[in-house]
Amino acid sequence: MGNHLPSGAAMVRFCHKLNRVKTLEDDLMETSLKRCLSTVDLTLLGVGGMVGSGLYVLTGTVAKEIAGPAVILSYLIAGFASLLAAFCYAEFGARVPKTGSAYMFTYVSVGEIWAFLIGWNVILEYMIGGAAVARAWSGYLDSMFDHKIKNFTETHIGSWNVPFLAHYPDFLAAGILLIATALISFGAKVSSWLNHIFAGISMAIILFILIFGFILAEPKNWGHEYGGFAPYGFSGIMSGTATCFYAFVGFDVIAASTEEARNPQKAVPIATAVSLGLATAIYVLVSAVLTLMVPWNSLVPDSALSDAFYRRGYSWAGFIVAAGSICAMNTVLLSNLFSLPRIAYAMAEDGLFFQFFAKVNPTTKVPIIGIVVFGILMAFLSLIFDLEALVQFLSIGTLLAYTFVAASIIVLRFQQEKTEQSHPEDHEPKSQPLPIRAANERIVGEEMKEYESFSDKLQLVETQKKAKERRETGHLKAVFEPYLKFLSDFYPGEVVTIAVVLLMVFSICLCSVLVFGTTHLHLPTWCFYLLLVIFLIGFLVSLFFIWVHEQQKKIATFEVPLVPLIPATSILLNVYLMLKLNYMTWIRFMVWLALGLIVYFGYGIWHSKENLHDSKSHGVTARYVVFPSSSMEETVQQIQPNTQDSMGRAEIIDDEMQNR
Repeated sequence: MGNHLPSGAAMVRFCHKLNRVKTLEDDLMETSLKRCLSTVDLTLLGVGGMVGSGLYVLTGTVAKEIAGPAVILSYLIAGFASLLAAFCYAEFGARVPKTGSAYMFTYVSVGEIWAFLIGWNVILEYMIGGAAVARAWSGYLDSMFDHKIKNFTETHIGSWNVPFLAHYPDFLAAGILLIATALISFGAKVSSWLNHIFAGISMAIILFILIFGFILAEPKNWGHEYGGFAPYGFSGIMSGTATCFYAFVGFDVIAASTEEARNPQKAVPIATAVSLGLATAIYVLVSAVLTLMVPWNSLVPDSALSDAFYRRGYSWAGFIVAAGSICAMNTVLLSNLFSLPRIAYAMAEDGLFFQFFAKVNPTTKVPIIGIVVFGILMAFLSLIFDLEALVQFLSIGTLLAYTFVAASIIVLRFQQEKTEQSHPEDHEPKSQPLPIRAANERIVGEEMKEYESFSDKLQLVETQKKAKERRETGHLKAVFEPYLKFLSDFYPGEVVTIAVVLLMVFSICLCSVLVFGTTHLHLPTWCFYLLLVIFLIGFLVSLFFIWVHEQQKKIATFEVPLVPLIPATSILLNVYLMLKLNYMTWIRFMVWLALGLIVYFGYGIWHSKENLHDSKSHGVTARYVVFPSSSMEETVQQIQPNTQDSMGRAEIIDDEMQNR
């Protein structure tokens, strides 16, 4: 029976397969897609991806049912959390100008199985996002015709009352998705121009809403008569924030489009910052206008903005708003249908997803099969599912992707680059003969300085040598070595990876106490605060152990400032918001995750292109030579299986290493 159990070596190889990282090509700008998008194109794609149904539908839903007028704060917090994540996306997009968004970023820094699961969730995120927007688009168009479309469907086709499903099949939503799918298939430039047209109309109507809305504003709608500014309290604000994350999902369309950008190193960071700033300002201002125009508790969630103008006696303005909402939602539909096939394309290119998704049309230079397949799937989701159930499910996939991208930034920053790994001898201090006069003199800049004794001079020279010692990326900083010697025995970057895992564990524990401590867990006050302090200390200690290691040198492209603080803050906030989502969202998420694991272990792990790199590396062995100075030099040689002399030398080296 024991013979059927896998050996230790087999388990190690299996774990290596799960955690192997993607090998990038030497020329990252080479692609089978067409690089035709400018900074303006990417910016408008980002704005179009964010300012859509989140503005016209989600604002009313969150204001009425979750946060009240404090939806303004929910959007601000969600925008800030998205900004932290956007920093990470911008750095990765500039450094790795390949399509794939969070999937690609996780693959090049964390590992294969984690990248696949993120990519799998991003696929669901875009499918649900497109379906939810199509439902909102249909609802707004229906409201313009006094819900005649809905009434006709319920009367002549039928309706049902099933949890999480829509009350009636929405053929209009499915139809608009199929039309958008056909338009997207004509190529990236056509998609970009369509997005420009719809985004321009949408921005003009938003400006109209803000000007006319503030004229009609009534401050009493935030008064005590209607429960005040935050009728649901801090908990309502944070719950609203978790849902409002849906509004900012669209900025990662920029990261998904990097392989089609002309100058991704410059365009991606600028487009990300500008589009996110514009979207946050629009959401906050429109939320203020909406809740000041009419009482928050009387809003109609499906068409809050247009209905607010109707109720104030300006039906013509309501008609304009409804038309603007349809234009805005068109941009979101285009963004989702633009990004989703490219994520699937990136996964298929790496062998982790079905190969036919990697096929690119030779004329339009787009992954045509992915566009058609996912367009049809989106149409099916929009036909039968309810908007609220779709939006709740969307947030968890987004937050998880943000969390892994933030963790990937930390790991990547403290990971050795190829040049450092290939030439360790370049970083060794080179001994040079000292002149006899150096026994009593020291050169400082251009000056000569005398010391009173030879021992004094030796001590100062040794101190200067340690201070000027150049450490490789991932090594413990020289200043901390006397105090943290036990960390010097680890491989470069190993401590950082362990600390990132611990940081995420402490984040989950800390946020669990904050969210469930006084409600579901019913912890005594002293226990609640004690656990908070313990987990907070663990979080900060993990952060400290990351910080005491050397980062990579400054690079020419955009870098996230204050690493590891900003990515760690992003992780903490994302975990908190994930735990604020309801349990049914988590159950549906786990089911989707289980399906993803079936696909990965049934297909992805066996067809991964990294298998080719692994098979090549089996013919390489490493030889380590330890010098009297205790420095170690690594050389790589090909094994010659048929040469007994080579095998004998390898055995001798192994024996010598064991004796040492």
